[in-house]
Amino acid sequence: MYSESDLNAAVDAGALSPAAAASFRAHVAAGRSSPAVDEEQFRLVTGFNDIFVTIAIVLLFVALGQLGAAASAALGAGLVTVAAWGLAEYFTGRRRMALPSIVLLLVFVGGIGATLSAILYVATDAMTTGPFAPERTIPGGTNVAAILIFAGIAAAMTAGAWAHWRRFHVPITIAAGAASAVSVIVLLLTALIQRPETGWIAVFAGGVGTFALAMRWDLSDRERRTRRSDVAFWLHLAAAPMIAHPIFHWLGVFGGGEMGSGTAIVVLALYLAFAAVALAIDRRALLVSGLAYVLYAMAALIRSTGAVELSAATTALVIGSALLCLSAFWQTMRRPVVASLGGLGERLPPVAQPTPRPA
Repeated sequence: MYSESDLNAAVDAGALSPAAAASFRAHVAAGRSSPAVDEEQFRLVTGFNDIFVTIAIVLLFVALGQLGAAASAALGAGLVTVAAWGLAEYFTGRRRMALPSIVLLLVFVGGIGATLSAILYVATDAMTTGPFAPERTIPGGTNVAAILIFAGIAAAMTAGAWAHWRRFHVPITIAAGAASAVSVIVLLLTALIQRPETGWIAVFAGGVGTFALAMRWDLSDRERRTRRSDVAFWLHLAAAPMIAHPIFHWLGVFGGGEMGSGTAIVVLALYLAFAAVALAIDRRALLVSGLAYVLYAMAALIRSTGAVELSAATTALVIGSALLCLSAFWQTMRRPVVASLGGLGERLPPVAQPTPRPA
């Protein structure tokens, strides 16, 4: 499997002419009966060797973590973090392997958080006694100083993601850094305002900001032929749950008890709105993030009609069929949505693959 990045690298190296690369893209699009821009490609596995190397990496990390943890939890997490950067020098920097690079990035950023958490846990005596134990707490008895400390840890993870991006440019890195940065903001606002709903509002605002950042990367590569499109894909994947989950939380979807028919209809209407946005920007992340909620809402509506025993099966049939139809006629449905946006639609990914220009 060859990605757009591979084709661009081949053109830059002179192995393919720009016209030949464009003809290849048009041929693949014609064979799939869909434009290349609609494929929403991203590199996850370049071959079975990716899976083989990833398994070996995970085994190595488990071993390092357990050996280091025999002395202290911080040492175990620190060894894994250092090893993740060292292995990235070869498997990401030299081999450019997709799946191992993603795993190494996530382990490195997560390892920073785990190492600092282990150090601070011991230093502050679990952050419940000693100099870091504050008298003020927010509703629920949460330690304010602990929140601030974890905000600092999230900031360190953000800095680690930035350093990793500067060195290796793995597309998922920007999304990991954005998620860490949103965590910093959420924790700081929670400690400052000290109201239960503050966190949800901050998460939603962070999701909107991450979505805006994703669109900035997306609009810089409308035809999705460069690494910028891969970065946008991961940013959309990070932004979608941060936008969807607070909205459905405020609707009380999982607040306990049976969902009312009115709430279920609102949830379905919101999901249709998410579908319209997804069609407009040609990204499916919002649809995936809201799927659990719409399944729950649809099941509630069906149960309200008295079909309790078949609610799950009927819900799966209806939603599954709808998503398959949406996938099959994605471009057909995109066309009127994009056209209705006027000038803004011209800046979004094209509905059809542009005709390749002659060399």
